[in-house]
Amino acid sequence: MRTLHIDLETYSDIDITKAGLYKYVQSPAFGIMLFAYSYDYEPVRIIDLAAGEQVPAQVVADLNNPNVKRVAHNAAFEINCLRKNFVIQVEQWHCTMVHAYYCGLPGQLGQLGKALGIPESKQKMAVGKQLIRYFCVPCTPTRSNYGRTRNMYYHDKQKWELFKSYCIRDVETEMEIHKILERHPLPAKEHFNWVLDQYINLNGVAVDQELVRGALDISAQIRDELSGRAKEITGLDNPNSVGQLKQWIKDNAGLELDNLRKQTVAEILADKTGDKLLKEVLKIRRELGKTSVKKYEAMDTCMCSDGRIRGLLQFYGANRTGRWAGRLVQVQNLPRNYIGTLDTARELVKKRQTDALRAIYGNVPDTLSQLIRTAFVPRKGNKFLVADFSAIEARVLSWLANEQWRLDVFRTHGKIYEASASAMFGVDMDLIRKGRPEYELRGKGKIAELALGYQGAAGSLISMGALAMGLDESELPDIVRRWRGSNQRIVAFWRAVERYAVEAVQYGTVGYMPRGVIFSRDEDYLMITLPSGRQLYYYKPEIRLNDRGRDAVHFRGVNQKTKKWEAISTYGGKLTENIVQAVARDLLAEAMSGLCRAGFVIDFHIHDEVIMEVPEDSGRTLEEAIRVMCALPGWAEGLPLNADGFESYYYKKD
Repeated sequence: MRTLHIDLETYSDIDITKAGLYKYVQSPAFGIMLFAYSYDYEPVRIIDLAAGEQVPAQVVADLNNPNVKRVAHNAAFEINCLRKNFVIQVEQWHCTMVHAYYCGLPGQLGQLGKALGIPESKQKMAVGKQLIRYFCVPCTPTRSNYGRTRNMYYHDKQKWELFKSYCIRDVETEMEIHKILERHPLPAKEHFNWVLDQYINLNGVAVDQELVRGALDISAQIRDELSGRAKEITGLDNPNSVGQLKQWIKDNAGLELDNLRKQTVAEILADKTGDKLLKEVLKIRRELGKTSVKKYEAMDTCMCSDGRIRGLLQFYGANRTGRWAGRLVQVQNLPRNYIGTLDTARELVKKRQTDALRAIYGNVPDTLSQLIRTAFVPRKGNKFLVADFSAIEARVLSWLANEQWRLDVFRTHGKIYEASASAMFGVDMDLIRKGRPEYELRGKGKIAELALGYQGAAGSLISMGALAMGLDESELPDIVRRWRGSNQRIVAFWRAVERYAVEAVQYGTVGYMPRGVIFSRDEDYLMITLPSGRQLYYYKPEIRLNDRGRDAVHFRGVNQKTKKWEAISTYGGKLTENIVQAVARDLLAEAMSGLCRAGFVIDFHIHDEVIMEVPEDSGRTLEEAIRVMCALPGWAEGLPLNADGFESYYYKKD
């Protein structure tokens, strides 16, 4: 099979970073300017389409030749750009960005080249951003450029030649990266999952435009009211300015604050003796800071011409586990909804009935926030089937560690919080029910389950809200001790994971664990083989002292806090979390594959939840979808999988 590497340079008047790829390509102004390519690592050729050159007929034919492997970095871009002029099938494309994510590496081409130590002469050219700003996006009309809104190739031929060199270099960089990545090939199953992801993203999901526009109008009205009141109280030109507001607080309330972060504001509002006007101003600031409007704005910005949003998910976006990451609207962190009368609230927003919303629900910004999920709707004549795995991580962890009593819970009643409290405190589970004093133990069982499964301790309990739910800090070590005491196989699993990881890195030994989890290493990676056969990769592993002075595995990766490529320390609990979440991800991928084979259309998915769209008269049922989702793959034998769901004419949290 021949390999064809491709890179494009394009123009559009749509901001791809805000509106997304699909709307970017839909614009009438969109066009491909440069087409660079190479067969089988030969010298790169470039076609100057902007100057009237044509893509050779052989290359056009090979765009759909099943005997030619097409390779690009962030191949979704090339695929959808080329779809504008050519018939494109996804199956024979290969994405080096996804392959890099699979290998635990950064996805951005420049960062990836540096991380892999590619020679400077083969790395992405730093001048690229300037050239893209000049040729690929609209320019501001000025007197010196004679009022034009776009720079063409003939406006600066020297820059244009440099731009062509930049495009050629991108292909050269991609080819060098591809050679290195192929040492650890992307499994065929993962390529299939990526192809399926391309079709799901291309399908997208419809948006209730009336609701979105109504929410934006009401939000603008509320912001004007709140800002006006804040100005009235403070006399400031811009009470939303941190600097101005801090000075006003100092002058009027005698408080000198370092910041106005969420926690700081919450502490001041909790003080019953505090200044009333100060509290009102801070409440206004908190309301103005609601993120719901940003979600609505993002929806409005990236909505395609047919009212659908596409490209909501990035395949392998979490490159430690392979989970999907959110894009554009960031569906992975949508606000929850608690309103019992969602239909009424939605209609009031559509009709811009601000006063009625305030009268019924009180807090209008919070109501808008709760309605954000409901802006996702099926096509007319269709309905949503929404199904998600129940307590998936707890089930997977119990299965991997073979914690038998937990497996029995999940195979029967499934009440893990009550069962955990029963095991921790030695109380009959039947007594842990509403109306009895023992029921308070359920809260301790719940927070222990949420916080302690990955070697967490008192700090994890606090971060999960232990103190906010009324627990005293002195109680927390006992909760940790009791949970670990009743889950000894899980504790042993953490320790075994850490031991095998250290030994693999230090001595190159292969460590075999139950359920097909295997630890190994080569020159570049620590590898953890999952029950599915997929591998997790940890680049350039070494044993160094951690911040507690103990030998620990360190590897090169993107630090989730600093977002920098640097050495990261890990330990048994964290590696366990990676393994569990990766297995849960593999179960979701298997479920989506099964659903698609069964004829269900997936609009999008969030964490462990799948949102499907079916015609009302199709006879397709939620029970059927759940049955398909819970069909265990051969590698997961004995895992007590379960799912639940609902039907609806808009998305919500049931």
